[in-house]
Amino acid sequence: MPCPALPDGFDFTDPDLLHSRVPLPEFAELRSVEPVRWIPQSGNVAGFQDEGYWAVTRHADVRYVSTHPELFSSSVNTAIIRFNDHIERSSIEAQRLIMLNMDPPEHTRVRQIVQRGFTPRSIRALEDRLRTRAHTICQAVSGSSEPFDFVTQVACELPLQAIAELIGIPQDDRDRIFDWSNKMIAYDDPEYAVTEEVGQQSAAEIIAYAMNMAGERKKCPARDIVSTLVAAEDEGNLNSDEFGFFVLMLAVAGNETTRNAITHGMHAFLTHPQQWELYCRERPSTTAEEIVRWATPVVSFQRTATQDTELGGKKIKEGDRVGLFYASANHDPEVFDNPDTFDITRDPNPHLGFGGGGPHFCLGKSLAVLEIDLIFNAIADALPGIRLVEDPRRLRSAWINGVKELRVSAG
Repeated sequence: MPCPALPDGFDFTDPDLLHSRVPLPEFAELRSVEPVRWIPQSGNVAGFQDEGYWAVTRHADVRYVSTHPELFSSSVNTAIIRFNDHIERSSIEAQRLIMLNMDPPEHTRVRQIVQRGFTPRSIRALEDRLRTRAHTICQAVSGSSEPFDFVTQVACELPLQAIAELIGIPQDDRDRIFDWSNKMIAYDDPEYAVTEEVGQQSAAEIIAYAMNMAGERKKCPARDIVSTLVAAEDEGNLNSDEFGFFVLMLAVAGNETTRNAITHGMHAFLTHPQQWELYCRERPSTTAEEIVRWATPVVSFQRTATQDTELGGKKIKEGDRVGLFYASANHDPEVFDNPDTFDITRDPNPHLGFGGGGPHFCLGKSLAVLEIDLIFNAIADALPGIRLVEDPRRLRSAWINGVKELRVSAG
């Protein structure tokens, strides 16, 4: 039966929609009435030569698609659910070089190599340095008498510095990575006046930067992850191109997403003061996972059906695009008690903010959770009286739940 809450032309990937809100009421309606629904698109608005996509909104169905890559491909049309309507097909296909947009067995090969940098030992080795950096970041704004932007002065700093620590990027270069990654994802936001061509150029800059790093380490290996990943290609390591695209993925997956999780988490605390009081008092270990569930920085990715199949009672044809709406799955009442409540003691918390399982489950989950834990501990120590000054200014995007600015005061 048709979903009465969705007017004609409603599209979950419309960047104007996410510019104003995450469509949780519409997701709730679909989950209960039509959990797999065809969303038509006209005029090639997404950059694909088709007529639309299937919106998958239930937790169980998102997990099913995620864990069956033989039925639902990340490579055919990439995992990005919407590009600009004028993008060339060749530009879409070029993105298959990014691990996010690979299928097994190629994805399996590359992931087995890069996960060497995300071992528990590697993450533990970063913890003390990142804890110090988190406190330095918060101390720098704790004495401010004027309101400041939480995004640029707090939220973005630790993820950038963590990436720099992890792969050996000099700290002095972190602003360049921040600028390039912003331009890569901001082409839907007119405030940034960034064209898709500028975004592609920024991606090329990151790749070139990383490839130069790889070349230097091959000539003179050091005791860092770059050397570990590229020093000996014939022994199962990455070539320079593969390393370049790996760093490109980190710039978004390890920077933009964690930064937005931290920002949404702070806003949630400031609009749920009892939760902030609880956190400052008890520091629950479950906090970071609830922040990621609540924020769901990546609202959706997509897959493409590799054969005719069925999902949620609907017949999916080979070649159909399938949108995985993690923001909806993370509010599914069949999985979460009181899903619309921000509860930092929530346990268990089987959210899909790091993906729905399967081969593309977030490689950097442990690092992201560590960063969120460290920064909020530092905020609670240095800025316990932090206050909201203005509502957040949201990013105009088709698939990222982003915040451009969050004005706060030190208290």
